[in-house]
Amino acid sequence: MVRSPVKDTLILARRLMVTEQLAARGIRYERVLQVMGEVPRHLFVEEALRSEAYGEHALPIGFGQTISQPYIVARMCELLKLEGTEKILEVGLGSGYHAAVLSKLGRTVFAIERIPKLAERARKTLDSLGMKNVIVKAGDGSTGLRSSAPFDRIAVTAAAGEIPAPLLEQLAEGGRLVMPVGKGEEQRMMLVEKKGGTLLRREVERARFVPLIQGSGRALSEGEKVRGE
Repeated sequence: MVRSPVKDTLILARRLMVTEQLAARGIRYERVLQVMGEVPRHLFVEEALRSEAYGEHALPIGFGQTISQPYIVARMCELLKLEGTEKILEVGLGSGYHAAVLSKLGRTVFAIERIPKLAERARKTLDSLGMKNVIVKAGDGSTGLRSSAPFDRIAVTAAAGEIPAPLLEQLAEGGRLVMPVGKGEEQRMMLVEKKGGTLLRREVERARFVPLIQGSGRALSEGEKVRGE
């Protein structure tokens, strides 16, 4: 069997990403490191950018959106403390990479993207990788997804001045929500835990995300989807 030099280079780059970017910066959750070493990040960016896919930076994916740098994806997943049984809501599907990682760490991922063309592109990539436990929907993610709530975990990959109330309402008891809050350089990654009906909030670290556009897309109606459940 002839080995592909390009494929070998990408595999090596992915391994180095795990050791030199994630583990070296303090990511300790072994399952997160393992999954980040498995998911082919280069397939979620344009072919012209694939050589940069495992670099320590965000990359453009079109429509003014980006795929977050690997460390941010790993850090958010680590904060969610996924054990494999969780129903997850992701707001801001983007390229689909974060959803792909979540799909290997939890049970089911409901991923919402406000830009239909991005949602469809991500769905095709996820399908090509056999990730059938990611349910892709197009619409305004700031309203959540009441028809499938409550969620054990919620990951929001865009920043707002405050966490949208519908998302907090749809967080299950014992659940965790991670989201960047603030504007520009003032963003902070926030962790919210729901215990005994009380929402406990903790500021984790600085962050830099694209803004969460609320109300720009219509709310999702019952049963509406890009790919069926």
